[in-house]
Amino acid sequence: MTDHPASENRIPIFEATLDAARDAILVVDLDRHILLYNRRYLDMFGFTAEEVARGGLEHVSAKIVDLLEDGDAALATSRELWADPSIVRLDVHRFKDGRVIERVTAPLLIGSRIAGRTASFRDVSATLRTAEALAQHRTLLEQAQEVAHIGSWVAELDGSDRVDWSTESHRIFGVPPGEFEGSSHAFYAFVHADDRAAVHAASAAAAAGGPPYDIEHRVERRDGTVRWVHERAAIIRDPQGQPLKMVGTVQDITERRLLEDQRRQSQKMEAMGRLAGGIAHDLNNALTVIAGYAEFALGEVALDHAARADIEEIRRAAERAGSVTRQLLAFGRQQPIEPRLFDLNETIATMKRLLSRLLGADVNVQARLAGEALPVLGDPGHVEQAVINLAVNARDAMPGGGTLVLATTRETVDDAFARSHPPMPAGQYVVLRVSDSGQGMSRETLVRIFEPFFTTKDVGKGTGLGLSMVYGTMNQMGGFIFVDSEITRGTTFRLYFPPAAEQPPVRERERRGHETLLIAEDELALRNLVASALRHDGYRLLLAGSAEEALSLADAHDGPIELLLTDALMPGRSGADLASLITARRPGIPVIMMSGYTEDALGPAMRDSIALLQKPFTMRELRRRVRAVLDR
Repeated sequence: MTDHPASENRIPIFEATLDAARDAILVVDLDRHILLYNRRYLDMFGFTAEEVARGGLEHVSAKIVDLLEDGDAALATSRELWADPSIVRLDVHRFKDGRVIERVTAPLLIGSRIAGRTASFRDVSATLRTAEALAQHRTLLEQAQEVAHIGSWVAELDGSDRVDWSTESHRIFGVPPGEFEGSSHAFYAFVHADDRAAVHAASAAAAAGGPPYDIEHRVERRDGTVRWVHERAAIIRDPQGQPLKMVGTVQDITERRLLEDQRRQSQKMEAMGRLAGGIAHDLNNALTVIAGYAEFALGEVALDHAARADIEEIRRAAERAGSVTRQLLAFGRQQPIEPRLFDLNETIATMKRLLSRLLGADVNVQARLAGEALPVLGDPGHVEQAVINLAVNARDAMPGGGTLVLATTRETVDDAFARSHPPMPAGQYVVLRVSDSGQGMSRETLVRIFEPFFTTKDVGKGTGLGLSMVYGTMNQMGGFIFVDSEITRGTTFRLYFPPAAEQPPVRERERRGHETLLIAEDELALRNLVASALRHDGYRLLLAGSAEEALSLADAHDGPIELLLTDALMPGRSGADLASLITARRPGIPVIMMSGYTEDALGPAMRDSIALLQKPFTMRELRRRVRAVLDR
């Protein structure tokens, strides 16, 4: 600095102060003569004092421009500044070596007169790198939160009521960034009204030094959808222990809660299935006895007897009750029974009575049945369950009541219809239409209604499995299901069953038996009924009330035993256990198992070797099955 003439009269302390400054400093007059600079200026740009004195402002400016990435922009700025020396300007320039220099230029005032310009330069590279690193870290954190569906938030506890959300928190609450008011009052407006008090209490307890803030609750978005979230937070305190901030995370756990609800629902349904099986076992025993003795009575009374109509009604009531137990068992059924021929009209007529009670008085259930029999090959219990699922959905779509119509027809599907409804082939079908006058569904919903776990109901009010079960039932039977619906215009499900050829009744030959049968049934009334029916046909019987008693009778009997007829569930050993032990003692002996359950009761290894007689059964079915198994 001693090389400039103007510096000869400078006070050394002033020069030392300038050289100690953190910023590089340059002062020039209005004629662009350099008046003053410090050591930091020389070091920052690589100048020597001789070079500055010899080249002047034009030289150093040109050299600095060559070092910049944005030299042209810097030149334009300099021309603007010299055109108006009164301008105060802050500029940031990037150098080719990676440095970032911040320049502040201002007029040099002597009194009120502008005598030149001053410039101070500061290297902000480290600060900028730190800021960029923080920005990059924040970006990565935001991306990680988006992947994990976990947002973060900070709530001030200093009385300002301020709350700051991360981008993912905005997404979870369904609020675009910039539209959240940033206050705890605004946050609580999103908390479900039924959960607001619990969230308030958990937050206050954590701030007061109680249990940590860790809570699951519902939030209601602006579009009305309800989501479940899990929030956790820590309290930041000052040295005196006073709460300053609440720093927390929020995670959308709606899908997890849905899966947990579905698991609980599945467990409940499994338990209901087991309960239904136990109830149906006892009930089916009683119904079999009632129907059986009614059948015996009908065989003894004349056609014109006054009591005959009453006995007929007893038999029909037992059959209707048997239909109810089949519907009860459908809830826990996992494997279909052997498909059988049934009339869809009869099934729907029975379902109408059940649905009228199930859906309530505000739903008018109508059945419009074809004028001809509509034979279908399949499991009527599964069809009944499918209709129940459709009817329950229809009721939910008619909260104020309405009409449900069950209509059956026989239809021919032509090639054009089949091509527009793949993979359905053209041909004859038995068709069931289930129509409601409810709210209807949008096209977006129709695309997904048969997907497992898809539901339009609120969390906890539906598993999303009902329609997928209906779809599975139709697929299993070789049928098809389609749906037509419009918002406010109701919904119609069309179920297409492949028709089964009507089988002409075969006149049964009266065949009397002579074989010895081992019968194991713990229910005395049912055991006596079965014994009466089979003794009437000429069979010799060994009667047991348990598996243990049946084993003792078999061991004590010297002659052949041609068939074992056993109940599936008995105290002690089960019917399957008895069958296994008897067949080990007497290889090749055929077995018939009486059960209100499906073939799952037999176990995988025994399905092929044991015939199942489904309860409740008639004495005619019992005789036919025993004779068929013996003849086989």
